[in-house]
Amino acid sequence: MQFPEWLRSLRFSGGDSKSEMDNLKTLLPSLPSSFSLSSLSLSPSSIIGLGALASLTTYWLVTRPRPIQPPCDLQAQSISVQGDQSCRRSALLKDDNLLEFYYEDAKTVYDMFQRGLRIAGNGPCLGFRKPGEPYQWISYTEVAERAQVLGSGLLAKGCKPNPQQYVGIFAQNRPEWVITEMACYTFSMALVPLYDTLGLEAMVHILNLAEISMVICDKEDKAESLLKIKEKGVTTTLSCLVLFNPFSAALLERGRKCGVEILQWSCWIFNLCLYWLQPPKPQDLAVVCFTSGTTGTDHVTFDCILTEFKTNSSLLQVSMFCHGARVGFYQGDISLLMDDIKTLKPTFFPVVPRLLNRIYDKILGSVTSPLRRVILHYAVRRKQAELSSGVVRNNSLWDRLIFNKIQASLGGNLRFILTASAPISPTVLSFLRATLGCLIFEGYGQTECTAGCTFSMPGDWSAGHVGAPLPCAMVKLTDIPDMNYYAKNGEGEICIRGHSVFRGYLKDEERTGEALDADGWLHTGDVGQWLPNGTLRIVDRKKHIFKLSQGEYIAPEKIENVYTRCVPVLQVFVHGDSLQSYLIGVVVPDPEVFVNWAKERGVVGSYEELCQNPDVKKAVLEDMTAVAKEAGLKSFEQVKDLYLHPEMFSVSNGLLTPTLKSKRVDLRRVFSEQIAQMYSKSSI
Repeated sequence: MQFPEWLRSLRFSGGDSKSEMDNLKTLLPSLPSSFSLSSLSLSPSSIIGLGALASLTTYWLVTRPRPIQPPCDLQAQSISVQGDQSCRRSALLKDDNLLEFYYEDAKTVYDMFQRGLRIAGNGPCLGFRKPGEPYQWISYTEVAERAQVLGSGLLAKGCKPNPQQYVGIFAQNRPEWVITEMACYTFSMALVPLYDTLGLEAMVHILNLAEISMVICDKEDKAESLLKIKEKGVTTTLSCLVLFNPFSAALLERGRKCGVEILQWSCWIFNLCLYWLQPPKPQDLAVVCFTSGTTGTDHVTFDCILTEFKTNSSLLQVSMFCHGARVGFYQGDISLLMDDIKTLKPTFFPVVPRLLNRIYDKILGSVTSPLRRVILHYAVRRKQAELSSGVVRNNSLWDRLIFNKIQASLGGNLRFILTASAPISPTVLSFLRATLGCLIFEGYGQTECTAGCTFSMPGDWSAGHVGAPLPCAMVKLTDIPDMNYYAKNGEGEICIRGHSVFRGYLKDEERTGEALDADGWLHTGDVGQWLPNGTLRIVDRKKHIFKLSQGEYIAPEKIENVYTRCVPVLQVFVHGDSLQSYLIGVVVPDPEVFVNWAKERGVVGSYEELCQNPDVKKAVLEDMTAVAKEAGLKSFEQVKDLYLHPEMFSVSNGLLTPTLKSKRVDLRRVFSEQIAQMYSKSSI
């Protein structure tokens, strides 16, 4: 069963009348064969009672919830490839040939939007709102027209209509972002998204590597940061900025002095001549993605990912456009996000686990009475019992009595939620599936495989895994002897191959060769485990770079190098959990300076005593925070709590390698108790 067919199956029919009668018979007690109505003498009240019972039974049979029919056997959601149990593909496929295109008329992102345009026509496409106002909508027709006008403007400013032309965009998510994206695709140009967390040094590297001359920005402050780079003379290609928002005359003059033309979006595109459309081919480049975590141009640790049109870029948005759906954007202020959601009343809601964790915490935090808490947990258990039988609904007695306000806070129309970018706690996932009364799917992937490679199967509402391989990819596990993971045991490094895997890193053959092996397998650095039902569980991380629950990348070694600049710090181990939104650290103070350093702050004691002193710990954390800010670390890159350890990490105690590098797996194991204690505190 294909996914659209499964969606249609959600509109349940009345069912087979014969089976309904069989069900009715099971509700009634066995009657003797000689039974006849004439043998009964019933009072009028008894007849009325039987009639009421029959009516209630009929109503229950007609309205009782039906379980969702899964598209495959949930006990065999993936199938081994050529008998290799470590390599698996989707059970939705008929054979080992992977899905390349779902629709024959939609083989590029441009094609996908055009398909949505044919479906929706002048229907709503992109939504935005001003504070306190309802959403306003830009139609599919308007988006297509504006994209052609903007793309024509890019060509008029010297951009070439080919995939080797890189156009930068430095803006928050908003309708103009999508219009810019579609403008590039309309004329076969490649898009290069930029964002604040990259930092100026990484921005310079990106501008030079991709030889970007044109960048489209939303606000004046972003344009100023780019002009600052230009004024330093470290990038020579940047020559034009286009701003969504109005800007000052001072910015215009500053740009003129350093040779950068600055244009106002609304004024510039007003009188442009239209160029003939030059849409891309399926093999053409679509987007170059840089992920955060750079330590500078000497040791670049961010990823520059090339993705073809046939795998699409803004995956979820484009999937919506392909079917003529509409997409609403928040106002740009995260504090108003919940108000935007209530106003938009979304049907489909992609979300990072951190937000789901906040919803979970808010629900539990609002229930202060012990009696109400007991009722809440009982209602959740009843809904979870329905989930275990495949029933997902938001109209049960418990929804009407307990969960309706929770569902209304998210608009009241939710049917699908997709969570990805970081793992989510099974407890939170099961709880929200019950309380929100909608389908919640979990996915796994990387930017290098165009976001997703596994996805939870419709009908499987168990937690603790990230689903089975998507039809466009194969997933296999390979041995990691150093970490004692072996593919023969169903464990190992997750490797991905298929049409969704990226082409390589921009102008970096060496790193491309490290990520993609000779057979085309992408090595993710994540450690997975195959479960008996064919789904994948993420159990560990091979690479040091990891994500926090909000999806931010963390390069711990870079952060540790900053913290060792602190006077009292000799060694530090920075740890993050993908289920948590902040970092914690284990710090070994420098024995030669620590006692005097503490004494200068009015605290006297031995080295061991000072390590246990909460005031000293607070002072060390403040010092580390100051150094981190001075070094330019983002807030999410700074530890929020720490443990002072009085014994040095060394080769002899197994916490350092012979080359004096931290053995992160062993450090995590040794300090597991302290880590758990720090994360058991209330959220920071």
